[in-house]
Amino acid sequence: MPGPGSMLWAVDVFGRVYTLSASGQAWERLCGDGPREFKRVSAAKPCCWGIACDHQVYVYVHAGDLPIRCQEEAYENQRWNPVTGFCEKLLPSDRWPWSDATGLEHRALGGFALPSAHWEWEQDWHLDHNCHGEPTAQGGWTYAMDFPAAYTKEQRWNSCVRRRRWIRFRRYAARDAWAQIPSPEDPKQLPDPFSDLSVGGWEISEEPAGRLSVWAVSLQGKVWYREGVCHHNPEGSSWSLVSAPGEAVQISCGPDDLVWATLWEGQAAVREGIDRNNPQGLSWTVVEPPDPACGLLHVSVGVNVVWALTKDRKVWFRRGVNSHNPSGTSWIGMVGELVMLDVGLNDQVWGVGCEERAVLFRQGVTRSELSGKAWKALACGRDGDRSQAGSATSLLSAGCFFTDDIREQSGSGPHPGEERPPDLEGADAASTCGEDGRGEDGAPACPGVSALSETPPAPEKGPGASEPEPPPAELRWSNIDLKEAAKPPPTASSALAETGSLGSFGLEDPLLADERPLWAWVSGGACLVEPQGPPKWFPRPAPRPLLLSPLLSLRAQTSAWRTQILQQLSERTRRENQDFQHYEQARPSVWVKTGSLQWWRSWKPHKWVDVRVALEQFTGQDGARDSILFLYYMHFEEKKYIHVFLNEVTILVEILNEAKHSFALYTPERTKQRWPLRLAAPTEQEMRDWVSLLSAACCEGRALGGHPSRRAIWSLTCKGDVFASEPTPHLEDPARPDPCNQMFWRQVGGHLRLVESSSRGVTWGLGYDHTAWVYTGGGPGGSSSGLSSSGEHAHTQTDVKCVYIYENQRWNPVSGYSSRGLPTDRYMWSDASGLQERTKDHTKPPSPQWAWASDWFVDFGISGGTDREGWQYAADFPASYHGHKTIKDFVRRRRWDEEEEGVAGVALWAVSDKGDVLCRLGVGSSWLHVGTDQPFLSVSIGSFHQVWAVAQDGSVFFRGSVSTKKPEGDGWYHIPSPPKQKLKQVSVGRTSVFSVDQNGNLWYRQGITPSYPQGSAWEHVSNNVRRVSVGPLDQVWVIADKVQGSHSLSCGTVCHRLGVRPGMQPKGLSWDYGIGVGHIHSFLYLSALLSHPEGDSGRITSIYIYKRVMKFRPRTKQQNYTSQKH
Repeated sequence: MPGPGSMLWAVDVFGRVYTLSASGQAWERLCGDGPREFKRVSAAKPCCWGIACDHQVYVYVHAGDLPIRCQEEAYENQRWNPVTGFCEKLLPSDRWPWSDATGLEHRALGGFALPSAHWEWEQDWHLDHNCHGEPTAQGGWTYAMDFPAAYTKEQRWNSCVRRRRWIRFRRYAARDAWAQIPSPEDPKQLPDPFSDLSVGGWEISEEPAGRLSVWAVSLQGKVWYREGVCHHNPEGSSWSLVSAPGEAVQISCGPDDLVWATLWEGQAAVREGIDRNNPQGLSWTVVEPPDPACGLLHVSVGVNVVWALTKDRKVWFRRGVNSHNPSGTSWIGMVGELVMLDVGLNDQVWGVGCEERAVLFRQGVTRSELSGKAWKALACGRDGDRSQAGSATSLLSAGCFFTDDIREQSGSGPHPGEERPPDLEGADAASTCGEDGRGEDGAPACPGVSALSETPPAPEKGPGASEPEPPPAELRWSNIDLKEAAKPPPTASSALAETGSLGSFGLEDPLLADERPLWAWVSGGACLVEPQGPPKWFPRPAPRPLLLSPLLSLRAQTSAWRTQILQQLSERTRRENQDFQHYEQARPSVWVKTGSLQWWRSWKPHKWVDVRVALEQFTGQDGARDSILFLYYMHFEEKKYIHVFLNEVTILVEILNEAKHSFALYTPERTKQRWPLRLAAPTEQEMRDWVSLLSAACCEGRALGGHPSRRAIWSLTCKGDVFASEPTPHLEDPARPDPCNQMFWRQVGGHLRLVESSSRGVTWGLGYDHTAWVYTGGGPGGSSSGLSSSGEHAHTQTDVKCVYIYENQRWNPVSGYSSRGLPTDRYMWSDASGLQERTKDHTKPPSPQWAWASDWFVDFGISGGTDREGWQYAADFPASYHGHKTIKDFVRRRRWDEEEEGVAGVALWAVSDKGDVLCRLGVGSSWLHVGTDQPFLSVSIGSFHQVWAVAQDGSVFFRGSVSTKKPEGDGWYHIPSPPKQKLKQVSVGRTSVFSVDQNGNLWYRQGITPSYPQGSAWEHVSNNVRRVSVGPLDQVWVIADKVQGSHSLSCGTVCHRLGVRPGMQPKGLSWDYGIGVGHIHSFLYLSALLSHPEGDSGRITSIYIYKRVMKFRPRTKQQNYTSQKH
């Protein structure tokens, strides 16, 4: 289905620009500042470039929730002297008094100028009072012994130099408007007026996100490339001349690394060598036209396709095009005559017809059949046209958007004595046109688009003519190597099809002929069309009309015997009920399911043992169900068994094991021991069946059904599985709280990285690809997806996860860098730490729900930079890595990637993957950007609108003046971090604030009062903590590591803080250890929000995860969430 914001761009013959939204049904005139007439446009998802009639280049940037803003910075440098102290008088060898961070570039505050008139300053210059996450002293100065050196916030006896940073933000203001690309003032650098341009390049391998490639052709035949076009600089910086093998006429750039241009001589020039380091490419290769007598006029490229038009307007398809062979192998002649064509997203093809000037779409384009099957004309009207009045309006509003459908329904029937044309017989005249000229059911199709019909109509039979031989069976393969057959003289049927005032479109109202759109250009670079889910412009063929008269006659004939049978069945049912009324009620039923599994023996030596499994379910007279799971095994030739009451099971989880399809059952006693009951099935499907059955039995025994309540506690596992637990009334009882290990966790479904819940029933989550999802209340999902009790509100959820491995090498004087390391070195293929061996072949997906989507590739986006081959260098393992080789570097590494495909009154805050802070008012439909001076990592909002956040450098901030009337607040206040610690997460409750640092220490903020919400100091509470979640009544839950069990230390254990009394004992007294699965399975995140009379504001925490370079896309995802893009 079309993605959010997906739209088709087009220009009519009068130069007016229109857009057709994927969710709309009519062309909308693009209104905005700038020129009124354009020659052509080239669209991408974030923007659209165009050439106006004045030959100037313009860009149209869509407005979004996040502003386009850039930070400018300048450093003020001073040196100490014994006479005047610190001053701006520096040594001749020193840096500039005002410079950049390196000191090599002079940057005075008055020397900063906006790139163009479309930028504006947000605010004046101001000091940055942050130094490595700590607030600086008065004046923002940091001190060092000399330039350059390590700077500190304290002035020492040997601090001879100091500097401070001034920052200022600029914002791009020309959004939702045409902005003219500024021309250089130097006449020698001024490019010629442009005649064509193309935008693409956003899918080049490992290219920085948001970067675009803009190519253009001038009137003198020169090729130009726009430098520096990216998300933060949508206009780019300058034009660069690219040498061409001849005078270029037109150019096309695909989403990946394909760039083709047509030359004045009729040939095509293909740009080779395009990659992330050389977006302009290295050289050109000339491709000959399909017909030497009629050269190429227009080309358009996608990811793996190239379409072209020759000077006689014929359409051609290039075979064998890909990234390794951008020139392709041969030309294939296609059907139709077009003015121009354009390849959009997913290699879908759009064009403009020659005769009717209609926008055409190539149907049937898939990955396996890139050439498609047929052309289809769009008949969407324009807003405000007279063509939307009368009968045509009713037809279009009823879903008939294509002209052949309208032709059939608006045309009148044959007059008496007049023979109906063969083209219009039958009910399927609106079927899709195929390349063989016939509809899907074999009837002649699309009489209106006669110019694009591939097979000529059969000649009429004269009297006495013999019956033709039956046609051969239709082949499954269509031959697209053949050119269009010669067109015969028009027959009566084809002549009749062209009698309408709109020619092939068949609209008979003469008023519509003058006002129908005549198109000159179309661009599909921002229009996402999936073959299996086209937008509303492509309705299904109309169903066959029913023959009502014979059907009514048949019903009249059969009504008598139907009534007689119904009466006999009713009488039989009544007698049977009376005969069995004296029988006693049925006894409690027993249902048994048996099977063969393997059990991980709990005593040494631990090993897998074959067992027979029996699940017995009892249904009592009151309808209540109870279940027991029996495991029968042999021990020293003696039959023994183990039984588990399912009403005592606290959680069922799948276990990732390369050799076994296993799962684990926990009970309160086994939770204390950290030793679950582990079972394995022969196949993945059997394992899922057993988990689904056991989960359903556990929920039935506890009378749990439907979605979790507002009081539920949510949790995530390391694999991203979502679980929820319904708290008992005495869970927070100060005197005798219910044990945490007796809580029952049921799988909700879905796959998330973070989850946050509000006591008002609003639950949000974040996927590994930073997509926000909102829970809609579906069934259990997961392994229990087939047993969901609520199929409503179901939406398909997808996710992408990144994982990486490192290739390590050491230098030796004989062979240079090689995979032979020292005995004390790390593995040559390892993780980031080097302690775990990770090879390409042995790196597996984390769970069966994920599937690989691509092969391994080198990652160039790692922090610290890389060389052209992706290597990072250092003096030894481990050390600080950099992207260039020096004489002291003896080791190097590089990272490899692989893809897998894997309410009113509630305030919601989030952090984007770029560190921007967002606020969603009332959980509405748009995000509000909250300005920050540095990228943030985590944010949390409490019950009374207390907003705390953690920056990526570990510093803590408090948002002031946040209220219901001003939900975004008015400013950030820096809070000192704990001594020598950098925080990574913060959680806010009603009157308390807890945080976790990067070393796993849990901290409590003292001194928080309504008059002083920032608090006074940090107090250490515990260690070995991964995450913390504070509820609206200051309940404290954490995910802890190294929890002692009877067999081993447990990782990822859910722990509840006991003795928490707000105002009296806010830190609590001790921990109650709950579910935890040792090294097999661990919980990563938990959201604990219980309802209370005053309610709470909810919160969402977004954490930026650095790209981990193996992407996963789940094969079977849960459908209980809806995506919330921003």
